[in-house]
Amino acid sequence: MPSNLQSQLHEFASSHKFLGNKGPLCVALHITRWAINHGLPIDSGKMITEGKGQVLNLGKGAVQRVLKDYGIPKVLANEGGRTSRSSMSNMQDYVSFLNQAAEKPGFDLAEVEAWWVARVREFFDASPFKLKVDTGSSIKACLTGVFDEARKRQGEKRGSTTVGAVMQHLVGAKLEMLYPDQEIRHSGYSVADSPTGRSGDFQIGDCVIHVTNSPGTPLLLKCSENLDRGLRPLIISQDLSAAYAEKLAAEAGIARRVEVLDITQFLVANMLEWTGFDGSQRRHTFEQLIARYNAIIETCETDPSLKIEVA
Repeated sequence: MPSNLQSQLHEFASSHKFLGNKGPLCVALHITRWAINHGLPIDSGKMITEGKGQVLNLGKGAVQRVLKDYGIPKVLANEGGRTSRSSMSNMQDYVSFLNQAAEKPGFDLAEVEAWWVARVREFFDASPFKLKVDTGSSIKACLTGVFDEARKRQGEKRGSTTVGAVMQHLVGAKLEMLYPDQEIRHSGYSVADSPTGRSGDFQIGDCVIHVTNSPGTPLLLKCSENLDRGLRPLIISQDLSAAYAEKLAAEAGIARRVEVLDITQFLVANMLEWTGFDGSQRRHTFEQLIARYNAIIETCETDPSLKIEVA
């Protein structure tokens, strides 16, 4: 895409607050595809429904058809921007922009559409986990929902370490709640232990905590080093990975000196105690954990999509 066209698009999108807002993004996708199919210039007066209240043909179906062409199955907006009060003015502003931009050299509608789709991908990448928690949900079910969403996100972003990051920072959030008078040191998930001199992800007293979704030989070497220094290693992992960590510890001959816990059990046990075993306090306690977790993400990570939004 010519840099001047890209600059024009970015200037328009920024000044009209289209970036990071699903309603305006829906409008941009729909109008751009309309222009591709019907040509320019567009008469904005003909892009209004008979009732004068909505943008013509704007809706979830129109928007998702565009995204589907780019291999994006996620729903940008259930109403596709159709019911947004600002969609009409956004349409008029964008139509005016397109009509003027089309008069300049290097204008290409296909490139314009691809630019908007890239902004949609950024929107999805930056969106927090949205986790629906029913009133009767157990704490275990809530946490399972978090890990399921993390695995889904990781599968969508090749090379990402979403699951491991979520695990580490949930454990960090629990430790903050458990020991409010102690300083719990946090670090970004990708920060290695050796350059920073850390014994593990966290240390409470003489216990060194290693949080991992993929235990392997390097982890057991760290545990052996912990033991040599008079520290007690605790491995926190998930399901089969926790069982695999126990197997590795047995093979290394340190199984009786290393604790291995499933992360869900590790988190749930204390949280049940914090509720006073009162079911009505489950959601509140879970939300407290997530609030701590989100604060850690803001401080330690550069990826806002790791945040969790409880609905």
